[in-house]
Amino acid sequence: MGEKVTFVSWWWKPPGPYRSEFKAEHVRTLRNMLSRHFHKDADFVCVTDSPEALDPDITAIRLWDQFGDLPSPHGARNPSCYRRLRLFAPDAAQVFGGTRLASVDLDSVVVRDVTPVFDRPEPFLIFGKTDARNDYNGSFILLTAGARRQVWDVFSKNPSAAIADAKRNQRFGSDQAIITNVLGPNETIWTQADGVYSFRVHLENGNKPLPANARLISMHGGTDPWSSRGQGFDWIRRHYQ
Repeated sequence: MGEKVTFVSWWWKPPGPYRSEFKAEHVRTLRNMLSRHFHKDADFVCVTDSPEALDPDITAIRLWDQFGDLPSPHGARNPSCYRRLRLFAPDAAQVFGGTRLASVDLDSVVVRDVTPVFDRPEPFLIFGKTDARNDYNGSFILLTAGARRQVWDVFSKNPSAAIADAKRNQRFGSDQAIITNVLGPNETIWTQADGVYSFRVHLENGNKPLPANARLISMHGGTDPWSSRGQGFDWIRRHYQ
C-alpha cells in the first residue's frame, strides 16, 4: 500500500443512440469527488475523444481507435467499452502515466472517504456480485499495470472469438464480460462490506436508504446521478458535485 494511484476516467461520444448522455462536466465532478475523498497522493486522467472540452487542469489521454468499431453484443443502447481493456495491456503504465491504476466510471457517486477502497495491496481488485451473469462489474477496477495481462492477450489476439466465447458463456456486457470470462470467479472483489454499492442492485434503485458504511456507489445500468431522478435523492445532490 502507499503507491501513488492514477485514477482513470473514460469519456467518449457513442457512435449512435445511447441511453445516457455524458459530458465534460461529469468528468469534472468525478475528479472533484475523488479529490475530496481520497486522502493520499493521486493523479486523475481522462481517456477521451474530446480533450479540448476538458478543464485545463485535467490530464487528457487521446482515445485510441482500436476496438472502437466493435458494437455491444446486446444492442446499440448498451455500452461498448472494449477500448477500456487497454488497462490490461503490457504498456498500460506508459499509456496511463502510472503503475497503480484505478478505473472509475463517470456515473459514480463518492459519498465518503474512499482511501480504504483504493489504497489496497492486491495486484488486482474489481467490483463484484452485482449480476448473476457476471462475477465482476467493470464500474471499478484497481490494478498494478501489467497485472492480469491475459485479459488483453486473449482479447487483442482475436476479439471476435473472445466476444463470442463470453456470449456463449452467458456473460453480459462488453469489457466486464471479457474480464469475467477470461479470469474466472476467484479474483478479489469489492463488496458491500467495503462500502462499495450498486444503486440498482443493492439499493434497489433508491428504494433502500444509503447504508451507514457506504463510500462509493455505482449507478450503472439505469439512473444517472445527474438525471432529474438521480437529483431527487438528497444524498446524491449533496455528494455529486
